[in-house]
Amino acid sequence: MIIADKIVSLRKRAGWSQEELAEKLGVTRQSVSKWEGAQSVPDMDKVVSMSRLFGVTTDYLLKDELEEDAPCAAAEDNDPPLRRVTMGQASAYLALRKAAAPKVAAATALCIVSPVTLLLLSALSESGRFGISGNAAAGIGLCVLLVLVAVAVSLFLRTAAQVREFKFLEEEPFETEYGVDGMVRQRQQEYKDTNTRLTTVGVVLCVLAAVPLFAVMCIDGADLLYVGAVCALLALVAVGCLALVTTGVYQGAMEQLLEEGDYTRPQKKHHKLRGTVTMIYWLAATAAFLLYTYGPNGNGQPQYSWIIWAVAGVLYAAVMGIVRIINRSRG
Repeated sequence: MIIADKIVSLRKRAGWSQEELAEKLGVTRQSVSKWEGAQSVPDMDKVVSMSRLFGVTTDYLLKDELEEDAPCAAAEDNDPPLRRVTMGQASAYLALRKAAAPKVAAATALCIVSPVTLLLLSALSESGRFGISGNAAAGIGLCVLLVLVAVAVSLFLRTAAQVREFKFLEEEPFETEYGVDGMVRQRQQEYKDTNTRLTTVGVVLCVLAAVPLFAVMCIDGADLLYVGAVCALLALVAVGCLALVTTGVYQGAMEQLLEEGDYTRPQKKHHKLRGTVTMIYWLAATAAFLLYTYGPNGNGQPQYSWIIWAVAGVLYAAVMGIVRIINRSRG
């Protein structure tokens, strides 16, 4: 085992991210990343510092032939052995997530555009110029919405089932076989330009999505134009999410194997809490939608109360941000 893999193994066993190790050594995160990717070798004073931090000898770090290390100071003697990820498993997981990325992105886009038909038909029925009744508009629009959501859910479930055996990567700490970290970092580097391009396109489209609505407001258009502008907004956001989710799924898979980003070991300790908060939040949002639309004092018009889902989506990001801040402060 070379020094790069030893640093990765010891850092993960201690439960530290690259940023945390870099801070303890007084170097940049990029330096630690280069060490772990075998792109450079740490200076002797940093090797000595790491031997003290990890509770191992400098000989163990420097000599490739030494495979047995002293127990890490940050690890507990009664900790269960970690699951080991082989090169074959890592390659298979990345292949599955790369193939699933466009499907997950398409499912997300379908959910976003699902109310478009309902909005357009409702606006046409209210204009009275196209011979569409309000009941027909609501019925057809809701049918299309449910079909699109059903297709999206089926895509989500199918892609989730394909990687069920790798669920532990997101929830549990693990060890990687020799060479896995180097392979993943190489693929991450190769994907860097694509990730930057897709992220830029997605963010730009989401920012520009409000332009049609503002344009209609400037010309003081009819109600039908306002509805069309909202539909254009949803379509642009859907296309933007196609790019963002496509790159996010594959990039997230690489971060899971490297235990970086949102998948560091300290973050995994709070995975169940985030899952519970997510479930409670969306159940509450669904209850609010049903009560506002079909409750005793509801408006009975889902073509208008759909806005609850848009607001809930924005607030969800804020709620999860607060959860992350609380977890980090406790950590």
